Amino acid sequence: MAALNGGKTFVQDEEKQRLLLEEHTEKHFTAGEVVRDIIIGVSDGLTVPFALAAGLSGANASSALVLTAGLAEVAAGAISMGLGGYLAAKSEADHYNRELQREQDEIDTVPDVEAAEIADILSQYGLGPSEYGPVVTALRNNPKAWLEFMMKFELGLERPEPRRALVSAGTIALSYVAGGLVPLLPYVFVPEAGRAMAVSVAVTLAALLFFGFVKGRFTGDRPFLSAVQTTVVGALASAAAYAMARAVQSV
Repeated sequence: MAALNGGKTFVQDEEKQRLLLEEHTEKHFTAGEVVRDIIIGVSDGLTVPFALAAGLSGANASSALVLTAGLAEVAAGAISMGLGGYLAAKSEADHYNRELQREQDEIDTVPDVEAAEIADILSQYGLGPSEYGPVVTALRNNPKAWLEFMMKFELGLERPEPRRALVSAGTIALSYVAGGLVPLLPYVFVPEAGRAMAVSVAVTLAALLFFGFVKGRFTGDRPFLSAVQTTVVGALASAAAYAMARAVQSV
């Protein structure tokens, strides 16, 4: 009867835990990789074409020339950045798969050693032999869970999304284009490059401030500090390009 009551209590506790989990919804931000790609694309897209346009304007180029060169740079930059994002994500996936196969081979060939590693990992969380022993046994009886446990807790690796490389490439490339068009738009409507540059500076600095603020909100940094830092970096890059162009022209 005691054993029966004990089993009943366990089932009730399990049901209670399930209900609690269903009622409790944690609001965690889980799109970190996508946001990171957007930040990379937009920040470079705002900064590099902005610096190029400023440099060409400093060399007294026409608005048409600045716009043509800027659009060419945006296209080349988007392709380059997108390809870089694809290769980075692909390398990450390849690394995970290699480690997955290596870990699977070790589980198959030296299971006792791998089981000892489980015990060592759990002991680092303050669990004693009587507490982690059943966990080790349960994992050994579930090879798939055993492999996932070792990947996460021994190697610190999470399984990448199957389409991660393509999504990363597309996100970075499109974000770069979106950011790159901002400093170039004034050159479409203002034929005189000097005036267009003044409008471009104002528009781009405003965009950098807004982007830096939003980036800070998503990444957990102080939004105003992030806005200032992002704007200062963009302003310094464009000022350096402009000063260099003027210096070369004066030689």
